[in-house]
Amino acid sequence: MDLSAFGPFLERLSQTRLAPWRTALEAALRRRLGPGAHGDLARWEAALAALPELPDTVAVLDQPCVGAVSRILLNPATEVRLRAALMALHPWRKGPLRIHDVMIDTEWRSDLKWDRCAEAITPLNGRLVLDVGCGNGYHAWRMLGAGAELVMGIDPTLLFVVQFQALNRYLCTDALAVLPLGIEDLPRELSGFDTLFSMGVLYHRRSPIEHLFDLYRLLRPGGELVLETLVIDAPGQQILVPPGRYAGMRNVWFIPSVEALKVWLGRCGFKALEVVDVSRTSSEEQRSTAWMRFQSLADQLDPETPTRTIEGHAPPTRALLIAQRP
Repeated sequence: MDLSAFGPFLERLSQTRLAPWRTALEAALRRRLGPGAHGDLARWEAALAALPELPDTVAVLDQPCVGAVSRILLNPATEVRLRAALMALHPWRKGPLRIHDVMIDTEWRSDLKWDRCAEAITPLNGRLVLDVGCGNGYHAWRMLGAGAELVMGIDPTLLFVVQFQALNRYLCTDALAVLPLGIEDLPRELSGFDTLFSMGVLYHRRSPIEHLFDLYRLLRPGGELVLETLVIDAPGQQILVPPGRYAGMRNVWFIPSVEALKVWLGRCGFKALEVVDVSRTSSEEQRSTAWMRFQSLADQLDPETPTRTIEGHAPPTRALLIAQRP
């Protein structure tokens, strides 16, 4: 993978008020994509190269199943090649996704999360959007389908970047990219996004307050934050600090109550806080599938007391909040 893979998006970005970002982003991408970027990268790129040419397809970005569809049936040999190339990029976490006749039944029904926020956020028409920790870009595709002018997704996991590139082989847009960067790789002196999504990230940060300050900085004045994260169902300002794993995850640091989370956001300068949704994650929304064969939510709940995780904590509950940078 080289910088040229991101050239069309960076050129599109240069046509917006985010143009001053281009040089710093190119430098960050060169550092990330240097020698030894990932031991499996060659195998993943081979899967990209094995993707077949397909009959004319139409991008579908405003429906639960994002993808490229066609009324022309694939011949069986081409469908086998397409399925094998996509399966070589296992595991698929966010979706559902579809390329022609191949349905990718991902671990997460990410469309359910999108439904919880879509009606509450400021309409995305013409907005410049940043999706932090975007995975393979499922929600970023939905943002583009909702009218965003440009969506920049960032995620340091190279597999997710390659999965996005596999999808974009057929969706063919330069208004969206998943860049293999973390939020710490973004230029600290620059800002300017209209809407910023941070979904499923905050509890993975060793310093959640620093993360919120970073989100604030990246928004323009008047910009909107869409924050989704794990919370505990507890009164007042309480915080769970798991002594080990939480629901099987190693890198969970702080899980606040909703009231504590609101205080964190206020201390970081956000205003007009709105709690849009608080819901317990179900095994219908997150589960193992043929496209994600590892353990999932059901395996991390106590089989005798499914209202507790295998570590004895309350089961995953997620809150969705919207806030403004004044």
